[in-house]
Amino acid sequence: MRLHVGLLALALTVIGLSLAWYKHHSLGFPLSPDATTDAWIIEARLGFEPIGGAVKAQLKLPDAPPGFRVLEENFISRGYGIAVEEVDGQRTAVWTQRRPSGRQALFYRATLMPRDDPEAPGEEEPAPLPPPVPDYEEPYLQAVNSVLDEVRSRSADVATFAAMLMQLLNNPEANDNIRLMLEGKRSDVDRVDTAIYMLKGARIPSRMVRGVTLVDGARDLQPTAWLEVHNGQRWVPIDPATGKTGYPDGFVKWWRSAADPAEVTRARNVNVRFASKRNQLDALEAAADGARGEQPAMVAFSLLNLPVQTQNLYRILLLLPLGVLLIVVLRNIVGVKTFGTFMPVLIAISFRETQLIGGVVLFTLVTALGLSVRFYLERLKLLLVPRLAAVVIVVILLIAMLSVLSNQLGLQAGLSVSLFPIVILAMTIERMSIVWEEHGPGESLRQGLGSMLVAVLSYLLMFKTGMEHLMLVFPELLLVVLAVVLLVGRYTGYRVSELVRFRNMDTGA
Repeated sequence: MRLHVGLLALALTVIGLSLAWYKHHSLGFPLSPDATTDAWIIEARLGFEPIGGAVKAQLKLPDAPPGFRVLEENFISRGYGIAVEEVDGQRTAVWTQRRPSGRQALFYRATLMPRDDPEAPGEEEPAPLPPPVPDYEEPYLQAVNSVLDEVRSRSADVATFAAMLMQLLNNPEANDNIRLMLEGKRSDVDRVDTAIYMLKGARIPSRMVRGVTLVDGARDLQPTAWLEVHNGQRWVPIDPATGKTGYPDGFVKWWRSAADPAEVTRARNVNVRFASKRNQLDALEAAADGARGEQPAMVAFSLLNLPVQTQNLYRILLLLPLGVLLIVVLRNIVGVKTFGTFMPVLIAISFRETQLIGGVVLFTLVTALGLSVRFYLERLKLLLVPRLAAVVIVVILLIAMLSVLSNQLGLQAGLSVSLFPIVILAMTIERMSIVWEEHGPGESLRQGLGSMLVAVLSYLLMFKTGMEHLMLVFPELLLVVLAVVLLVGRYTGYRVSELVRFRNMDTGA
């Protein structure tokens, strides 16, 4: 049975910690209630002048850009119909209006949160077929073959092949063949386009990717071109300026083509301007929004999806197992005596309204006064239920009197004492008086002090360490708490209090 309990506790611990680790590291749920996260707001402004008739404006949109999680998207336009469609394999916003007039401005705005893993979900695509070899004409045929032979001898795979080719294209003065291929071409788009044209000679699938690099406060970001080659498993990005692989931090992959990102019918002076700024978001809200897009079931079946009032209730209920665990440890291992098993935890919850010091003072005062009344009622020879009812009434009167007195003295703690669980106070007074009569005042005071000590420690554990946030966001950690309770439940050794009590005994006797 001991082995069975140990294995069960191990399984519960592994499951609880694994779920919590996944939610924190993969979905970004924070461990602290005050945690914030960096986010970026990126905006594309599509401007144009209509020349008459119905207008159809298309703007290519980013789709799960690597290194980022899209939290929110907004389309800002007046009088336009808006739809998001798939156009030539590219996610595209389509605005339509019958007769616009004057200079038009349409906006797309997205909130992006950086993510740890560079490859975003949805990046997997079917492997493309090797492209056919172009019909190169002389002198380009000889130039391409010469460059490809040189690159092939100095590379090991597809990625290094493309990286070496880009390095040569960035230094045309050192190679006559490269100079011929880049004649009259200066921009990064031209270099990437030339690389794609030459890579077809090696039958390597490649494509051009356009995107922008985020800069805080930038109002006119210029898109840059990147090369992507397929290595048989995935698309590998190649920096056209350096030949290095992998996108840099802050680069937002936007669209895949050498063409402009926007196309507008019956319009002139079409232009797209990009802007970005850094922003701070609540880490919990950002993680929940991101998880809704990637793991909707994780949020749909989460406590975070409940109404706020219900969430506030669970903020308290989920803390009870922590207090129960503390009681189990203090009673079974340390040997602290309390009134009842779970009453100190309920007392600790009442301290949440009054704060710790005020709660201890008020609870002690009400208990002492109530205990005095309880001894007086004992002389009246009342039955149990009427006696408890009388104690409840007296406790309510005492609380009301203390609240009025606290209000006159300007003490807020006294105003919160009315939120104390009245029945718990009454039962505490009743239990303390019974122990007083059966075991003497010493035992009664020891159990009373033990209950107060456990209540204080429970309050500090539950409400002063961010546990409300932790248990609400990661309720699976209660499986770990359950595992510890099971292990402590099998403990049959000496308690600490017993070791102290019998420390002077002669072990050889």
